[in-house]
Amino acid sequence: MTAILEMQGITKTFPGVKALVDVNLVVKTGEIHAICGENGAGKSTLMKVLSGVYPYGSYEGDIVYEGETRRFDRIADSERVGIIIIHQELTLVPLLSIAENIFLGNEPAKMGVIDWATSFNRTREVLKKVGLNEKPNTPITNLGVGKQQLVEIAKALSKDVKLLILDEPTASLNEADSDALLKLLTEFRAQGITSILISHKINELAKVADSITVLRDGTTVETIDCHKEKISEGRIIKSMVGREMSDRYPHRQPKIGEKLLEIKNWNVEHPHHAGREVVKGVSLYVNAGEIVGIAGLMGAGRTELAMSVFGRAYGRNVRGEATMEGKPVDLSSIQKAVASGIAYVTEDRKTLGLVLQEDIKSNVTLANLPGVAWRGVIDEAREQQVANRYRTSLNIRSSGIFQRALNLSGGNQQKVVLSKWLFAQPRVLILDEPTRGIDVGAKYEIYTIINELADAGKAVILISSEMTELLGICDRIYVMNEGKVVDEMPAAGATQEKIMASIMRQYGTVQ
Repeated sequence: MTAILEMQGITKTFPGVKALVDVNLVVKTGEIHAICGENGAGKSTLMKVLSGVYPYGSYEGDIVYEGETRRFDRIADSERVGIIIIHQELTLVPLLSIAENIFLGNEPAKMGVIDWATSFNRTREVLKKVGLNEKPNTPITNLGVGKQQLVEIAKALSKDVKLLILDEPTASLNEADSDALLKLLTEFRAQGITSILISHKINELAKVADSITVLRDGTTVETIDCHKEKISEGRIIKSMVGREMSDRYPHRQPKIGEKLLEIKNWNVEHPHHAGREVVKGVSLYVNAGEIVGIAGLMGAGRTELAMSVFGRAYGRNVRGEATMEGKPVDLSSIQKAVASGIAYVTEDRKTLGLVLQEDIKSNVTLANLPGVAWRGVIDEAREQQVANRYRTSLNIRSSGIFQRALNLSGGNQQKVVLSKWLFAQPRVLILDEPTRGIDVGAKYEIYTIINELADAGKAVILISSEMTELLGICDRIYVMNEGKVVDEMPAAGATQEKIMASIMRQYGTVQ
């Protein structure tokens, strides 16, 4: 099988950091080639070099595509020859229709006027290829994340794709949507389309990949032929992190104290649809020193619950009772929630968790500026001292505290978000998908931080779509479905099957 792509000796340097060092990659025509590695290993940087996000001249090395050495100065150059990249953060415009998004900037037109009939017909054709039956004029905002991901792929197909690059395409998807997307990639393979798949979900790579290239610290470790060698998670993890990881979750001996935060009969309406309840009569509690998980399928209302508790950051007509150590607490604004000792680490770290253009120092102290101020003025020396302390204690890999958050890997960005809220000194920490889109090594570090918080007497509420994560780190688990708590169980006696049975029991499919 011939190679459609060869990247030879790719080196990419940012100020103070070598992101890629002499990286080599060979991708065969018509294969699914996976790329994996820890956060900061250089996966996304390599793909940005390939697609022209980082133009020719900003890196060293050669890109040989379809037998020719290429010099891409922008994304349009790589797209013109059939290389299409789908980034981890979807780039769709929510209020535009599916058709408008698919042909945005490339609209079919006659005499300078958009040809809507052609646009809709071509949209139906590419939607059919990805298994979507939605109408072309459906607004993107009306679609779930799984379907939005398929629209992104349909958009790529509309550009006559030859090499499709997917950066963490299943990071925000549930198991069913992830399986559907992986199946679609195998169908593309049968049609001769080559795919490069970047993912931290090693089990997914083992399902579909023909080859796997492992990067570590900006260098190529190895490329594995999946048809010649049996692939296991342990095998890949060892190659990624340079060591065995026999235990995914750090050991902890729980020291659970008295009840800290409790909410009773909590109700929340959709912010844009009056009367439509997304959280319905939820009651739960968390003790000091306890890690409580919230399980549920996408759309179960977990994030809506967390954000509404955090100072009504989501929803309208929020009703219910909240107490801290048995005493009523006012959570009617974010400021009051923070003052009451509650912090919320959002699932969307890039949009809501960080100021990406600011440096680590500014982000770390953002939620507690009085802690680094004197008479209302920021004390620069104190701010730098705080930022350096958290950079060291949370092992934030960076060139220093003045590195912009934008240039950090996902795992290190997450540690900066955690630092921000830890410096606010909360008593209750709500973590919403804290390990989404980060590698197994960084996950272990974050689990360790969570355990240390619980050991220090903090109460932790953990929302996660990975049931194995909830089972591995939590003391107790609530199960939510359609805005309600449908079950509660100690983690010690819980299983993935038991959690799913609790969800399905509400639909009457499990007796």
